[in-house]
Amino acid sequence: MIKNTFSLLQGIGESLEKKLWSNGILYWEDFLAADSIAFINSRNKIWYDQHLQLALKNLATRNVKYFSKFLKQRDHWRLYKEFRDAAVALDIETNGLPIGHGGCVTMVGLYNGFHYTPLIKGIDLTKKRLEQELNRYNYIITFYGSVFDLPFLHHVYDLWLDVPHFDLCFCGRRAGLKGGLKKIEATLGIMREEAVKDFSGFDAVRLWNHAQQGNSQALELLITYNRCDTANLFLLADIIFERLVAQTGISSFLCLR
Repeated sequence: MIKNTFSLLQGIGESLEKKLWSNGILYWEDFLAADSIAFINSRNKIWYDQHLQLALKNLATRNVKYFSKFLKQRDHWRLYKEFRDAAVALDIETNGLPIGHGGCVTMVGLYNGFHYTPLIKGIDLTKKRLEQELNRYNYIITFYGSVFDLPFLHHVYDLWLDVPHFDLCFCGRRAGLKGGLKKIEATLGIMREEAVKDFSGFDAVRLWNHAQQGNSQALELLITYNRCDTANLFLLADIIFERLVAQTGISSFLCLR
């Protein structure tokens, strides 16, 4: 999808992007191969050509920071297919208090599609360890993370992630999926482990409090709950990505090629 994306060019929005597609300019290479495009002035065509050549080079070298800079936040989902193998799903747990009013991160869960890593406050959750883990990845997947998880990590650990971010909450709404993560999972038939299937964020706070009192079973349940939160994000991302691709209408132009 990313090589069908022309909205990373200044002055090109979704309507002009669709106009390009309808005129047979479906990929960046098509744009570059055209000597001229009737509805793009020659000065902009030269500038756009230079930008797309850079985009192709940065895609080939998997320099995601380039796309973080030029691609609108709402369009970061378009990178998902190309960077799924370098993505990590992230979900945090907290003590239930807000940022700046005693709120702290109690756990950070990371899942790369194969392996789940829980980092736990007081055991192995530190800024250095977080940076080490996150530096392995070029793409972040969260649910509501742009409002909750990432601001919390920035406030507590002064951690700023300069990579594309697929926030499934807001992208899901655009794809017709409304409500919280658990509601959407139920709608789509995405299952959770039986032990935590009815748990909520309030239960995560309760479990943390019990764990702090030495209850090891509570800590294990909290880890299980967080693992479901993170692992299920990949399943959800696959579904939302396909729905958003369908919404663009690109498939109807590709089938005519």
